[in-house]
Amino acid sequence: MGAVKGVKAKRMPRAVREQQMMDAAVHIFGRRGYRAASMDEIAELAGVSKPLVYLYLNSKEELFTACIRREAARLTEAVKAAIEPGLAADRQLWAGLEAFFRHTAENPDGWSVLHRQARTHGEPFAAEVTAMREELSAFVTFLIGAAAREGTPPAPGTAGASRSGELADRDIEGLAQALVGAAESLAGWANESDKLAAKDAAATLMNFAWTGLGGLMRGERWSPR
Repeated sequence: MGAVKGVKAKRMPRAVREQQMMDAAVHIFGRRGYRAASMDEIAELAGVSKPLVYLYLNSKEELFTACIRREAARLTEAVKAAIEPGLAADRQLWAGLEAFFRHTAENPDGWSVLHRQARTHGEPFAAEVTAMREELSAFVTFLIGAAAREGTPPAPGTAGASRSGELADRDIEGLAQALVGAAESLAGWANESDKLAAKDAAATLMNFAWTGLGGLMRGERWSPR
């Protein structure tokens, strides 16, 4: 049955229409890259006119920046939402890693925008990704600090084993930076090669990181001397 004559169709709310355009933009940017992507393609995929895309999002640069911010926010929110504060430190870190790898696997275009496209086109795009990375690193710093406070007793007979919680702030922050960098690199490899499922990728990094962290908290440190 056709629309009743004289009654206008309900207009789509601006926020909904804008998200629809950004969904299309993330897909095109993620698959074709920032420079190769065209506003015509984005408008066509979104089912709107190109002038409407410009009306809502002003320019290709602003549209790409908005896509980066949205995808970064979704990733950080997914990681934080997966962690239950009452869990042991290792379970919290595991939950965060699994959420990170699951989100990047389930949102390949968004991850491509963050991991490949934004990083390779300079400022201001790279700065947006850096802000996301620093937010994740700060969160992981908090989790590692919680692990240090929770404590792992020194291994029996370990000479000079320090008490847990004695990890310096610099060590904790450095470990967090290394862990986030490793997660990004592993997600890029796993998603592009389709060699590891999200849970397996999380387990790989957890085994690499947590085992080493446990040794540090028992006072075990490697030295070149």
